[in-house]
Amino acid sequence: MNGADERATQSRRVRFDSAHKWAATLAAVVALALSIYNFAELQKKPRIDVALPHLLRAGPVGDGTAFQIQPTVSSRFKAQDVEVIRDARLRLTPVGSISSSAKPVFYWHETGTYVYDFASDLVNYNWTGDPAPFVVSQDKPQQPTLVFWADGWTFRPGRYEGSLRLTRSGNRSPLVEKFCLIVSKRAADEIRGAAERRIFFFRDDLPKFRSSGDSPDCYRRETD
Repeated sequence: MNGADERATQSRRVRFDSAHKWAATLAAVVALALSIYNFAELQKKPRIDVALPHLLRAGPVGDGTAFQIQPTVSSRFKAQDVEVIRDARLRLTPVGSISSSAKPVFYWHETGTYVYDFASDLVNYNWTGDPAPFVVSQDKPQQPTLVFWADGWTFRPGRYEGSLRLTRSGNRSPLVEKFCLIVSKRAADEIRGAAERRIFFFRDDLPKFRSSGDSPDCYRRETD
């Protein structure tokens, strides 16, 4: 090998070593950036989503009305901290033709769950806890059945604008999900004349209403 060949070979080796070092340095920088990003993401406050169910339950209790709603409260992202839901509030406002009627004052009475009983082929409600804060994290989503009571009030036929408001820890802004509820005269009469603690279903996904064009997204009685 002559001198020119040796110099060319050495030059190629130098370029290769330099490129290898740059590639190694770049890989290290990318790995560091990913580590910093992942650490920063873990330090963020958890981002919470709330989704309402397709079914609401309501019925008479004492001289008033019980209203049950089972939201899904979850976090789609991993975070170092967990979220604490401190309080839940339900509001129903009569609108339209019944806007002048009394507005119910609901309070969070308890939390429960529904369990299917194979022997009787019935779905039974069970109390699970008092109204108390609950924890939400990515690996621990929550679907509590929140039970609200309004004393001295019952439904009148008409439309109601509702909202579920969940108060969070750390002075963070509350989570609010809105919905509408249409109560027919038949449904109002059923609830008013029903036995204590009987439950009536209202749904927002019934095909016969979704295709009607008349407030298709509102909750309604299945029998309307």
